[in-house]
Amino acid sequence: MITTQHITLRIACLAAASSLLAACATMETAGPKASATLEPRSGSKVSGTVSFQSVGQKLRVEGRIAGLTPGEHGFHIHEAGDCSAADATSAKGHFNPAAKQHGHHGSAERHAGDMPNLVADSYGNATVSGEVSMLTLGSDGSSIINRAVVIHADPDDYKSQPAGNSGKRVACGVIRAVASGGSSSGY
Repeated sequence: MITTQHITLRIACLAAASSLLAACATMETAGPKASATLEPRSGSKVSGTVSFQSVGQKLRVEGRIAGLTPGEHGFHIHEAGDCSAADATSAKGHFNPAAKQHGHHGSAERHAGDMPNLVADSYGNATVSGEVSMLTLGSDGSSIINRAVVIHADPDDYKSQPAGNSGKRVACGVIRAVASGGSSSGY
């Protein structure tokens, strides 16, 4: 015999299942991954790793960096995946497929490669964890695969042209696609 308690329990279970299914339907699935190993440039001792993962229409950026001076540092995606120059100038300018002016990472009017400044603690360590737009890991014109991630000595002021007055390049790493098994390809 079905009692009021059974009906209430069934309604509660159906409501919970419905909520769970709705949440799953709106979750954005994680897509391709890439990573870069940062190496010191311009006489610095900066090192670290930065990883990227497609999440919906955005790119998740996570990284751990060491050897910085305490404070803010410009953090950008650069056009060329070439870190061979001692001062990382081989990475060329900021990645800018839409030919826009340099600007704040939160603005639509900016280089695609303009990202938030890193902030190093008193020990010179910095972490980054966030999402950016205008970049992909695909095969389109906004892909950052085989481009470079560069850390600068000074903070990006988000207004000076063409690159935010961020100073010398103290670390550089080429962004490589990560195979589905987890290791970077191209090594």
